[in-house]
Amino acid sequence: MRLHLIFIGNRFIYNEALREYVIRNISNDVEFINSITYFKESDNSLFLYLEKELKNYEMTLIVTSKQNFSTLGKVICTITSDNQILKEGMLIPQKATLFEERSYLLEYENAKINVLSIDEGEKLPQVLIQTPKTKATVHIFEESKTDIVSMLTPIAQTYNVLFDVSTYVKGWVRVDVTSNRYGDISKFLHAAKNLLPKKLIASANIIEYIIERVASQGKKVTFAESCTGGLLAYYFTKHNGASKILEGSLVTYSNALKENWLAVTHEVLEANGAVSAEVVHEMSEGALNVSNADYALSISGIAGDTGGTKLKPVGTVYIGVRSKEKHDEAHVYFKGDRNYVQHQSAMMAIKMLLLIDKETFF
Repeated sequence: MRLHLIFIGNRFIYNEALREYVIRNISNDVEFINSITYFKESDNSLFLYLEKELKNYEMTLIVTSKQNFSTLGKVICTITSDNQILKEGMLIPQKATLFEERSYLLEYENAKINVLSIDEGEKLPQVLIQTPKTKATVHIFEESKTDIVSMLTPIAQTYNVLFDVSTYVKGWVRVDVTSNRYGDISKFLHAAKNLLPKKLIASANIIEYIIERVASQGKKVTFAESCTGGLLAYYFTKHNGASKILEGSLVTYSNALKENWLAVTHEVLEANGAVSAEVVHEMSEGALNVSNADYALSISGIAGDTGGTKLKPVGTVYIGVRSKEKHDEAHVYFKGDRNYVQHQSAMMAIKMLLLIDKETFF
Protein backbone atom coordinates (compact mmCIF):
# COMPACT_ATOMS: atom_id res chain seq x y z
CA MET A 1 0.00 0.00 0.00
CA ARG A 2 1.23 3.49 -0.87
CA LEU A 3 1.85 5.92 2.00
CA HIS A 4 2.42 9.65 1.52
CA LEU A 5 3.96 11.69 4.36
CA ILE A 6 3.22 15.44 4.33
CA PHE A 7 4.91 17.97 6.59
CA ILE A 8 3.15 21.31 7.07
CA GLY A 9 5.14 24.03 8.82
CA ASN A 10 8.47 25.83 8.54
CA ARG A 11 9.90 24.01 11.57
CA PHE A 12 9.89 20.70 9.70
CA ILE A 13 11.81 22.23 6.81
CA TYR A 14 14.49 24.02 8.83
CA ASN A 15 14.75 21.97 12.04
CA GLU A 16 16.62 18.90 10.79
CA ALA A 17 16.73 17.15 14.16
CA LEU A 18 12.94 17.46 14.66
CA ARG A 19 12.24 16.28 11.12
CA GLU A 20 14.53 13.26 11.42
CA TYR A 21 13.00 12.36 14.78
CA VAL A 22 9.51 12.35 13.25
CA ILE A 23 10.51 10.31 10.20
CA ARG A 24 12.51 7.85 12.28
CA ASN A 25 9.62 7.14 14.62
CA ILE A 26 6.98 6.98 11.90
CA SER A 27 9.18 4.44 10.10
CA ASN A 28 8.91 2.22 13.17
CA ASP A 29 5.13 2.11 12.82
CA VAL A 30 4.65 1.89 9.06
CA GLU A 31 6.27 -0.46 6.60
CA PHE A 32 7.36 2.00 3.94
CA ILE A 33 7.03 5.72 3.19
CA ASN A 34 6.59 6.12 -0.58
CA SER A 35 6.97 9.90 -0.75
CA ILE A 36 7.48 12.95 1.45
CA THR A 37 6.20 16.47 0.69
CA TYR A 38 6.89 19.72 2.57
CA PHE A 39 4.75 22.85 2.84
CA LYS A 40 5.46 26.15 4.54
CA GLU A 41 2.68 27.58 6.70
CA SER A 42 2.09 30.40 4.21
CA ASP A 43 1.80 28.17 1.13
CA ASN A 44 -1.51 29.01 -0.57
CA SER A 45 -1.36 25.91 -2.79
CA LEU A 46 -1.95 23.52 0.13
CA PHE A 47 -5.74 23.28 -0.29
CA LEU A 48 -5.63 22.37 -3.98
CA TYR A 49 -2.77 19.95 -3.37
CA LEU A 50 -4.60 18.10 -0.59
CA GLU A 51 -7.85 18.06 -2.56
CA LYS A 52 -6.05 16.15 -5.29
CA GLU A 53 -3.53 14.05 -3.36
CA LEU A 54 -5.80 12.70 -0.62
CA LYS A 55 -7.51 10.64 -3.32
CA ASN A 56 -4.30 9.43 -4.97
CA TYR A 57 -2.80 7.57 -2.00
CA GLU A 58 -4.31 4.74 0.01
CA MET A 59 -2.73 6.23 3.11
CA THR A 60 -1.69 9.80 3.90
CA LEU A 61 0.04 10.87 7.10
CA ILE A 62 0.09 14.62 7.75
CA VAL A 63 2.37 16.12 10.40
CA THR A 64 1.83 19.72 11.48
CA SER A 65 2.31 21.98 14.48
CA LYS A 66 -0.10 22.65 17.33
CA GLN A 67 -0.67 26.13 15.90
CA ASN A 68 -1.83 24.74 12.54
CA PHE A 69 -3.61 21.61 13.80
CA SER A 70 -7.14 23.07 13.91
CA THR A 71 -6.68 25.11 10.73
CA LEU A 72 -5.60 21.99 8.87
CA GLY A 73 -8.68 20.24 10.25
CA LYS A 74 -10.87 22.94 8.67
CA VAL A 75 -9.15 22.43 5.32
CA ILE A 76 -9.67 18.67 5.49
CA CYS A 77 -13.33 19.14 6.48
CA THR A 78 -13.87 21.42 3.47
CA ILE A 79 -12.39 18.78 1.18
CA THR A 80 -14.31 15.88 2.75
CA SER A 81 -17.60 17.77 3.32
CA ASP A 82 -17.36 17.39 7.08
CA ASN A 83 -17.48 19.55 10.21
CA GLN A 84 -15.10 19.87 13.13
CA ILE A 85 -16.24 18.91 16.61
CA LEU A 86 -14.59 19.17 20.01
CA LYS A 87 -13.38 15.84 21.41
CA GLU A 88 -11.23 15.70 24.54
CA GLY A 89 -9.96 19.22 24.03
CA MET A 90 -9.23 18.78 20.31
CA LEU A 91 -11.07 20.14 17.30
CA ILE A 92 -11.15 17.23 14.85
CA PRO A 93 -13.33 16.18 11.89
CA GLN A 94 -16.61 14.59 12.96
CA LYS A 95 -15.98 11.61 10.68
CA ALA A 96 -12.72 10.73 12.43
CA THR A 97 -12.94 7.02 13.21
CA LEU A 98 -10.12 6.95 15.76
CA PHE A 99 -8.32 9.54 17.82
CA GLU A 100 -5.70 9.88 20.54
CA GLU A 101 -4.03 12.95 22.02
CA ARG A 102 -2.78 15.13 19.10
CA SER A 103 -3.63 12.44 16.53
CA TYR A 104 -6.73 11.38 14.60
CA LEU A 105 -7.60 9.02 11.76
CA LEU A 106 -10.36 9.32 9.18
CA GLU A 107 -11.35 7.56 5.96
CA TYR A 108 -12.12 9.38 2.75
CA GLU A 109 -13.01 7.66 -0.54
CA ASN A 110 -11.20 4.40 0.36
CA ALA A 111 -8.17 6.31 1.64
CA LYS A 112 -6.98 6.64 5.22
CA ILE A 113 -5.71 9.96 6.57
CA ASN A 114 -3.82 10.33 9.86
CA VAL A 115 -3.11 13.87 11.14
CA LEU A 116 -0.51 14.38 13.87
CA SER A 117 0.50 17.48 15.83
CA ILE A 118 4.00 17.97 17.26
CA ASP A 119 6.07 20.97 18.35
CA GLU A 120 9.74 21.21 19.25
CA GLY A 121 10.65 19.25 22.36
CA GLU A 122 7.50 17.12 22.30
CA LYS A 123 7.11 13.38 21.99
CA LEU A 124 5.54 12.22 18.74
CA PRO A 125 1.88 11.27 19.30
CA GLN A 126 0.62 7.82 18.46
CA VAL A 127 0.59 6.93 14.78
CA LEU A 128 -2.88 5.52 14.10
CA ILE A 129 -2.38 4.50 10.50
CA GLN A 130 -0.94 1.02 10.05
CA THR A 131 0.46 -0.83 7.04
CA PRO A 132 0.47 -4.61 6.62
CA LYS A 133 3.70 -6.34 7.61
CA THR A 134 4.73 -7.77 4.25
CA LYS A 135 8.38 -6.82 4.16
CA ALA A 136 11.76 -8.12 5.31
CA THR A 137 15.36 -6.98 4.91
CA VAL A 138 18.53 -9.01 4.53
CA HIS A 139 22.17 -7.98 4.13
CA ILE A 140 24.50 -9.96 1.86
CA PHE A 141 28.28 -9.68 1.94
CA GLU A 142 31.12 -10.58 -0.43
CA GLU A 143 28.85 -10.96 -3.45
CA SER A 144 28.21 -8.55 -6.33
CA LYS A 145 24.79 -7.04 -6.90
CA THR A 146 24.55 -8.83 -10.26
CA ASP A 147 25.32 -12.24 -8.76
CA ILE A 148 22.86 -11.68 -5.92
CA VAL A 149 20.06 -10.89 -8.36
CA SER A 150 20.90 -14.04 -10.34
CA MET A 151 20.92 -16.23 -7.24
CA LEU A 152 17.79 -14.83 -5.59
CA THR A 153 15.51 -14.47 -8.61
CA PRO A 154 14.62 -18.20 -8.90
CA ILE A 155 13.94 -18.37 -5.15
CA ALA A 156 11.77 -15.25 -5.31
CA GLN A 157 9.75 -16.73 -8.15
CA THR A 158 9.28 -19.97 -6.23
CA TYR A 159 7.87 -18.23 -3.17
CA ASN A 160 6.08 -15.39 -4.99
CA VAL A 161 8.01 -12.49 -3.50
CA LEU A 162 9.66 -9.40 -4.97
CA PHE A 163 12.99 -7.90 -3.96
CA ASP A 164 15.06 -4.76 -4.53
CA VAL A 165 18.82 -4.50 -4.06
CA SER A 166 21.00 -1.55 -3.12
CA THR A 167 24.72 -1.33 -2.41
CA TYR A 168 25.97 0.32 0.78
CA VAL A 169 29.67 -0.14 0.03
CA LYS A 170 31.58 -2.61 -2.12
CA GLY A 171 30.83 -6.10 -0.89
CA TRP A 172 27.74 -5.14 1.13
CA VAL A 173 24.33 -5.29 -0.53
CA ARG A 174 20.98 -4.66 1.15
CA VAL A 175 18.01 -6.67 -0.12
CA ASP A 176 14.45 -5.53 0.65
CA VAL A 177 11.88 -8.26 0.20
CA THR A 178 8.13 -7.71 -0.23
CA SER A 179 5.25 -10.04 -0.91
CA ASN A 180 1.61 -9.91 -1.84
CA ARG A 181 -1.00 -11.82 0.15
CA TYR A 182 0.03 -15.12 -1.43
CA GLY A 183 3.79 -14.77 -1.07
CA ASP A 184 5.85 -16.51 1.61
CA ILE A 185 8.69 -14.31 2.83
CA SER A 186 9.77 -16.68 5.61
CA LYS A 187 10.39 -19.55 3.19
CA PHE A 188 12.27 -17.21 0.86
CA LEU A 189 14.52 -16.08 3.72
CA HIS A 190 15.15 -19.67 4.80
CA ALA A 191 16.12 -20.71 1.26
CA ALA A 192 18.36 -17.66 0.79
CA LYS A 193 20.13 -18.31 4.09
CA ASN A 194 20.75 -21.94 3.11
CA LEU A 195 22.24 -20.73 -0.17
CA LEU A 196 24.51 -18.14 1.50
CA PRO A 197 25.04 -19.39 5.08
CA LYS A 198 28.17 -17.32 5.85
CA LYS A 199 27.25 -14.29 3.77
CA LEU A 200 23.66 -13.40 4.67
CA ILE A 201 22.23 -11.67 7.74
CA ALA A 202 18.45 -11.37 8.03
CA SER A 203 17.92 -8.15 9.96
CA ALA A 204 16.37 -4.80 9.13
CA ASN A 205 18.92 -2.97 11.30
CA ILE A 206 22.47 -4.25 11.11
CA ILE A 207 23.73 -2.22 14.09
CA GLU A 208 21.04 -3.59 16.38
CA TYR A 209 21.93 -7.04 15.12
CA ILE A 210 25.62 -6.49 15.95
CA ILE A 211 24.72 -5.22 19.43
CA GLU A 212 22.60 -8.31 20.08
CA ARG A 213 25.21 -10.76 18.78
CA VAL A 214 28.18 -9.19 20.57
CA ALA A 215 26.22 -8.83 23.83
CA SER A 216 25.13 -12.47 23.68
CA GLN A 217 28.81 -13.45 23.60
CA GLY A 218 29.65 -11.14 26.50
CA LYS A 219 32.10 -9.24 24.29
CA LYS A 220 32.95 -5.56 23.75
CA VAL A 221 33.93 -3.28 20.87
CA THR A 222 35.95 -0.07 20.70
CA PHE A 223 36.85 2.44 18.00
CA ALA A 224 39.76 4.68 17.07
CA GLU A 225 38.59 7.29 14.56
CA SER A 226 40.28 10.09 12.69
CA CYS A 227 38.53 11.31 9.52
CA THR A 228 35.11 10.00 10.64
CA GLY A 229 35.28 12.12 13.80
CA GLY A 230 33.21 9.82 16.03
CA LEU A 231 30.68 8.73 13.40
CA LEU A 232 31.17 5.06 14.20
CA ALA A 233 30.42 5.74 17.85
CA TYR A 234 27.30 7.68 16.83
CA TYR A 235 26.10 4.80 14.63
CA PHE A 236 26.14 2.55 17.69
CA THR A 237 25.15 4.88 20.54
CA LYS A 238 21.98 6.04 18.81
CA HIS A 239 20.61 2.52 19.42
CA ASN A 240 19.39 1.13 22.72
CA GLY A 241 21.72 -1.44 24.22
CA ALA A 242 24.93 0.11 22.90
CA SER A 243 26.29 0.38 26.45
CA LYS A 244 26.27 -3.42 26.65
CA ILE A 245 29.02 -3.71 24.06
CA LEU A 246 30.71 -0.34 23.49
CA GLU A 247 33.79 0.33 25.61
CA GLY A 248 34.26 3.75 24.07
CA SER A 249 35.72 5.57 21.09
CA LEU A 250 38.86 7.67 20.73
CA VAL A 251 38.74 10.45 18.15
CA THR A 252 42.44 10.97 17.45
CA TYR A 253 42.40 13.65 14.79
CA SER A 254 45.95 14.85 15.31
CA ASN A 255 49.15 12.86 15.04
CA ALA A 256 50.03 13.86 18.60
CA LEU A 257 46.93 12.17 19.99
CA LYS A 258 47.51 9.11 17.81
CA GLU A 259 50.88 8.82 19.51
CA ASN A 260 49.82 9.74 23.05
CA TRP A 261 46.45 7.98 23.27
CA LEU A 262 46.94 5.00 20.96
CA ALA A 263 50.71 4.48 21.10
CA VAL A 264 51.11 4.86 17.34
CA THR A 265 54.86 5.17 16.94
CA HIS A 266 56.34 8.42 15.73
CA GLU A 267 58.53 6.56 13.24
CA VAL A 268 55.51 4.88 11.60
CA LEU A 269 53.73 8.21 11.29
CA GLU A 270 56.79 9.89 9.81
CA ALA A 271 57.52 7.07 7.36
CA ASN A 272 53.98 6.39 6.13
CA GLY A 273 51.81 9.39 7.01
CA ALA A 274 48.68 9.34 9.15
CA VAL A 275 46.62 7.97 6.25
CA SER A 276 48.20 4.56 5.82
CA ALA A 277 47.72 0.86 6.51
CA GLU A 278 50.57 0.91 9.01
CA VAL A 279 48.94 3.65 11.08
CA VAL A 280 45.43 2.13 11.23
CA HIS A 281 47.14 -1.17 12.15
CA GLU A 282 48.70 0.49 15.19
CA MET A 283 45.54 2.50 15.91
CA SER A 284 43.41 -0.65 16.22
CA GLU A 285 46.12 -2.32 18.29
CA GLY A 286 46.31 0.69 20.60
CA ALA A 287 42.52 0.90 20.96
CA LEU A 288 42.38 -2.74 21.97
CA ASN A 289 45.21 -2.30 24.44
CA VAL A 290 43.70 0.70 26.25
CA SER A 291 40.28 -0.93 26.57
CA ASN A 292 38.77 -4.20 27.69
CA ALA A 293 37.31 -4.73 24.22
CA ASP A 294 37.37 -7.83 22.07
CA TYR A 295 37.11 -5.99 18.75
CA ALA A 296 38.61 -2.71 17.59
CA LEU A 297 37.94 -0.65 14.47
CA SER A 298 40.23 2.14 13.26
CA ILE A 299 39.76 4.67 10.46
CA SER A 300 42.10 7.28 8.98
CA GLY A 301 41.56 9.04 5.69
CA ILE A 302 41.13 12.20 3.68
CA ALA A 303 37.42 13.01 3.67
CA GLY A 304 37.88 16.33 1.85
CA ASP A 305 36.91 18.60 0.45
CA THR A 306 40.59 19.60 0.56
CA GLY A 307 43.76 17.95 1.85
CA GLY A 308 44.36 15.43 -0.89
CA THR A 309 47.60 14.84 -2.77
CA LYS A 310 48.52 13.10 -6.01
CA LEU A 311 49.47 9.93 -4.13
CA LYS A 312 46.59 10.18 -1.64
CA PRO A 313 43.67 12.05 -3.24
CA VAL A 314 40.52 13.10 -1.41
CA GLY A 315 38.51 9.97 -0.70
CA THR A 316 41.53 7.86 0.25
CA VAL A 317 40.74 5.94 3.44
CA TYR A 318 42.48 3.20 5.40
CA ILE A 319 40.48 1.02 7.78
CA GLY A 320 41.69 -1.46 10.36
CA VAL A 321 39.77 -4.17 12.18
CA ARG A 322 41.11 -6.33 14.97
CA SER A 323 39.94 -9.11 17.22
CA LYS A 324 42.04 -10.81 19.86
CA GLU A 325 42.94 -13.49 17.33
CA LYS A 326 43.52 -11.63 14.05
CA HIS A 327 43.52 -8.30 12.26
CA ASP A 328 42.96 -6.90 8.79
CA GLU A 329 43.57 -3.58 7.06
CA ALA A 330 41.95 -2.22 3.92
CA HIS A 331 42.83 0.62 1.54
CA VAL A 332 39.69 2.02 -0.08
CA TYR A 333 38.83 5.01 -2.23
CA PHE A 334 35.42 6.66 -1.93
CA LYS A 335 33.80 9.29 -4.13
CA GLY A 336 31.42 11.98 -2.93
CA ASP A 337 31.48 15.00 -0.67
CA ARG A 338 33.04 15.07 2.80
CA ASN A 339 30.02 13.68 4.65
CA TYR A 340 29.39 10.89 2.15
CA VAL A 341 33.03 9.80 2.31
CA GLN A 342 32.74 9.70 6.10
CA HIS A 343 29.58 7.61 6.01
CA GLN A 344 31.00 5.18 3.47
CA SER A 345 34.11 4.81 5.63
CA ALA A 346 32.03 3.95 8.69
CA MET A 347 29.93 1.47 6.73
CA MET A 348 33.04 -0.24 5.34
CA ALA A 349 34.43 -0.54 8.87
CA ILE A 350 31.19 -2.14 10.06
CA LYS A 351 31.37 -4.61 7.18
CA MET A 352 34.94 -5.51 8.12
CA LEU A 353 33.86 -6.10 11.74
CA LEU A 354 31.24 -8.59 10.60
CA LEU A 355 33.64 -10.45 8.34
CA ILE A 356 36.50 -10.80 10.83
CA ASP A 357 34.39 -13.11 13.03
CA LYS A 358 31.95 -15.03 10.88
CA GLU A 359 31.28 -17.58 13.59
CA THR A 360 29.78 -14.87 15.80
CA PHE A 361 27.96 -12.82 13.20
CA PHE A 362 26.81 -15.40 10.65
